[in-house]
Amino acid sequence: MAQLSKDLMAAIAVTRFGLGARPGDLSEAASDPKGWLAAQITPRGADLGLATHDLSASRVRALREYQMERRDTRRAAEGMTPEEAEAARDPVAAARRLIRESAGEDFLARARLAATTPAGFRERWALFWCNHFTVSGIKLVTATVVGPFEQEAIRPRVFGRFEDLLIASTAHPGMLLYLDQAQSIGPNSRAAEFFKRRQGGQGQRLGGLNENLAREILELHTVGVDGGYSQADVTEFARCLTGWSIGGRREPKKMGEFVFRDLAHEPGARTVMGKRYSEDGVMQAYAVMKDLAASPATARHLCGKIARHFVSDTPPPALVEALERSWLASGGDLSVVARTLVASPLAWSPEAEKFKTPYEYVLSGYRVIGGQPAAVEHLAGLAGMGQRPFAAPSPKGWPDEAAYWATPDALIKRMAWAQQFSAVVAPERDPDAMARLALGARLSPTVARAVARAESRPEALSLLLMSPEFLRR
Repeated sequence: MAQLSKDLMAAIAVTRFGLGARPGDLSEAASDPKGWLAAQITPRGADLGLATHDLSASRVRALREYQMERRDTRRAAEGMTPEEAEAARDPVAAARRLIRESAGEDFLARARLAATTPAGFRERWALFWCNHFTVSGIKLVTATVVGPFEQEAIRPRVFGRFEDLLIASTAHPGMLLYLDQAQSIGPNSRAAEFFKRRQGGQGQRLGGLNENLAREILELHTVGVDGGYSQADVTEFARCLTGWSIGGRREPKKMGEFVFRDLAHEPGARTVMGKRYSEDGVMQAYAVMKDLAASPATARHLCGKIARHFVSDTPPPALVEALERSWLASGGDLSVVARTLVASPLAWSPEAEKFKTPYEYVLSGYRVIGGQPAAVEHLAGLAGMGQRPFAAPSPKGWPDEAAYWATPDALIKRMAWAQQFSAVVAPERDPDAMARLALGARLSPTVARAVARAESRPEALSLLLMSPEFLRR
């Protein structure tokens, strides 16, 4: 640590902990790189990409209206001519387009924030937690609520207590929809008994116990796959979570918001990971999550994940242990964990071992020219590079390992994007100055010479964007 110059530390602060350098960022960070990062840790959490608050309820209401209109249209079309049926489907198609457009607008707002924020570390920290608590828009039912989920459940709490972040993300309509929790019904609940009686004792046809959310909370969000839980614990926790749902047509004042349906809740005490939880309605699942949040296994799992994201796919064990100690001593205070991360000498190795994801790569490209995407169409290249907006492939989120993104095919696609991007937005500033402002002390003589000798400014920018220093952080 003593051997690192302030200029190199500034470059590491901006490119590894942040999202890449904007013009002026390196000089601003140079006087006190650690202090520059620590100043971005604020009690109010991360910045909000969307201008409107409380979006999720209105989005879910619009989704429910679309689903009902589609159902009614299908029923009515049974007695129509083909021409009449096609005309009746037009409003449904229009509603579907509006849903997808709202998701695109949300992603554009998030990308613009990432491209322009002076607090790159704060935004990267928020994006880490958004990926940890993934809600994916691969289904139409969730595409429109990913943005509101990140804004309402995640961003305000990323520097608060992990327990609060866990509970807020679990109770949000986005998560309840994505992991099919809203329809989960206890097998012995009053709602299940009603369905059985209605079907003449032949068993319920509507609903049923869904274990998706319980499993992902244990496996991904808290203690991890090696955290010591069993399939029986997943089932018991899923029973605790029954009743956690979203208001519908019968609850107009709560439509689109979190509701607890006592009729659907599985009665009785439950045992999860060796601890017994008495029957307490909605608070039963709360109690389980509070204990999961406080578990040393959760600290170990998440601190390892933080170190892998920010430093290396194989982080120093001593760094992970330092983060764990801060987590446990502070009761899961994420601001304390973040401060421990930026203060640790083990996080400041000069080697850039992490490989940017396509989203990080594209946004760092906009940052180096001091620009931002003007329309969501300007981010279309992300899909070609394997990271379609708001569409993580599973609840595990986007992979964070270099080997996943640094494939030959992926590099070819990045090269094509860099050339197209550079041809449109190549800045007027001198290429030499641009390279220094982008990478600072991380700029190698080889890349500096290649940029300086480029035949045009678009070529110079392409060479910079495809340099090993720029691809890695």
